[in-house]
Amino acid sequence: MSARDEFLVFFLDGQRHAVPLSLVERVVQAVAVTPLPGAPVCVLGAIDVAGRILPVFSLRRRLQLPERPLRVRDQFVIARAGTRAVALLVDEVQAVSAAEVVLADAALLFAGAESATGLVRLPDGLLLIHDLERFLSDEDDRALVAVLGLGA
Repeated sequence: MSARDEFLVFFLDGQRHAVPLSLVERVVQAVAVTPLPGAPVCVLGAIDVAGRILPVFSLRRRLQLPERPLRVRDQFVIARAGTRAVALLVDEVQAVSAAEVVLADAALLFAGAESATGLVRLPDGLLLIHDLERFLSDEDDRALVAVLGLGA
């Protein structure tokens, strides 16, 4: 990331978060998620998006936020996590924002933020940037590959 980048800003439980816009393919309305027995705890299941089977990541679980049922107004952010396309379940997408990175290692801020890569400064406050490549551990990634029966 450069000192100034563009981010997709979204809400989870009233809190704003962001991922680099360069990793985002698109945003779609939430649909029913098919559970994947044996998947890592932060994977809710899978969805079919235009013929592609994508794992659905729960940032709520990763950030230790309260669980809640899927709502009609929820959205999936389809993004790249390393070599894999994934769906991130979010409450609402706010905007695309150009922002200044102000902290390179937000993982030290609180438990569950291991997937964070920094903070960004927006005119109305700070928000956490998520590094999707760090979202799954190597062990979790291998489990996901085994459950989906696909390569990385």
